[in-house]
Amino acid sequence: MTAELPAAPEFTEPLTEWHRLHVRMLIVRPLNEGIAMLVPIAVLLITGNGEKWRLFASGVTVALILAFSYFIWRTTKYRITDDQVELHTGLLTRKQLAVPRDRIRTVDLTSKPGHRVFGLSAVRIGTGQQDTPGTDGLTLDAVTSEEAERLRVLLLQKTVTPRAGSSDEPGAEPAVASSEVISQLDLKWLKFAPLSLSGLVAIGAVFGLLSNYADDLGLHPVQDLWEWLFEHPSFTLIGAFVIALAVLGLVLSVPLYILQFWNYKLTREPDGTLRVQRGLLTTRSVSVEEQRLRGVDIQEPLLVRAGKGAKLAAVTTGLGSKGESNLLLPPAPLSVAHEVSQDVLKVADDPTLRKLRKHPFAALRRSMIRHVVPWVVIAAGLAIFAPSWAWPIPVVILPFAALVGWDNYRSLGNALDDRYLVTRNNSLVRSTVALQRTGIIGWRIRRSFFQRRSGLMTIGATTAAGAGVYHVTDVGEADGLALADEAVPDLLRPFLTEG
Repeated sequence: MTAELPAAPEFTEPLTEWHRLHVRMLIVRPLNEGIAMLVPIAVLLITGNGEKWRLFASGVTVALILAFSYFIWRTTKYRITDDQVELHTGLLTRKQLAVPRDRIRTVDLTSKPGHRVFGLSAVRIGTGQQDTPGTDGLTLDAVTSEEAERLRVLLLQKTVTPRAGSSDEPGAEPAVASSEVISQLDLKWLKFAPLSLSGLVAIGAVFGLLSNYADDLGLHPVQDLWEWLFEHPSFTLIGAFVIALAVLGLVLSVPLYILQFWNYKLTREPDGTLRVQRGLLTTRSVSVEEQRLRGVDIQEPLLVRAGKGAKLAAVTTGLGSKGESNLLLPPAPLSVAHEVSQDVLKVADDPTLRKLRKHPFAALRRSMIRHVVPWVVIAAGLAIFAPSWAWPIPVVILPFAALVGWDNYRSLGNALDDRYLVTRNNSLVRSTVALQRTGIIGWRIRRSFFQRRSGLMTIGATTAAGAGVYHVTDVGEADGLALADEAVPDLLRPFLTEG
């Protein structure tokens, strides 16, 4: 028999010896995997018509999950040295992963329901290298919740000295400062849940999942429904369906908001990190170093904006612009978003509140063409090639498309202050980004054929953080080049000077 590796120690020093994940993962992994397998197992049992092989197949599935969990636990070990985090795993194919500690950008603690029952957490260590799948750090699934917290502090203290509180007594040890709460959940924010359309997204996800299982059983509800509607068009039925879908989305949006953002709290930790904690059933804690922060992004989805609300995301190295990993504030009042932005950036005035310079009238013309012309083409095509009831649908959408095009132009703007470049774009999800000028590493200049004819261009500020590039869209040529030259002096100027 092989000797058992020791459990992780109870202190935050480099774990130079090899350690195993917690043995309780033998129960947690099957529990988490079993939840996902409940539907196919139920299908095997219910649709078997008494056949014993269905019961046998279900038992084999459960046994395979248990065996797989054991082998994962048995073949996985990790250690943390002064220089890197190492993870060895795999039975038939061995994988040896190593992350240099100076490349660690984020530490994400996630506890699914199965983890929480047994006091465990999964620790994801992110490096921000997202170009190649599988290269963005590694995951320790699972360790105890206490050990996960110690690992979070240990891994993020590599270059940061914890802030210490002052002491009035000479010779006394300095007191370690506690976490500073920047923002936390207010139940009044639930009014923004129906405006976020999260209920409709959930309906779509559940509908897609059930449709896949129905297809496996030889049923094709989506195809049958579409064919029936095509053969028996009814605007009354379609309207009733849309209304029912909207009502169901509204009903589901509030519990979904609670599931995602219950116990939400944004704190500034003594180790120089910003930490976001949230979740009801699955809890999540994401920590990022403040020194990696390059700006903020105030996002205003159309309906949330109509209710004077917004979300706040971080522009930071190590976190992309997609998903929820970079979220600092869930849908909340716009005033709160600006307050949190100001606190996170440590500035006297929130740069996203700067008065923005408007873009030329030609940008309005381009916006209207991009939003309206496609629907005109679709309506014409349907009028020629589709049944007579089809073409009025895009015609009805045309006024709304024109409004979106006009609002898209109204949203365009840019500003510059001593520290930040501010740019705003889009209508359906209006985004106002304040990007540190010191974080800009280059410029992308794009001029399409139609932009050249209109005297416009799109300037993209490239950075190592967030989306990687943030655009100033459809700005005048002279204004755009002057903005880029002023934001980062001497970076673009050699290309602007004629020899």
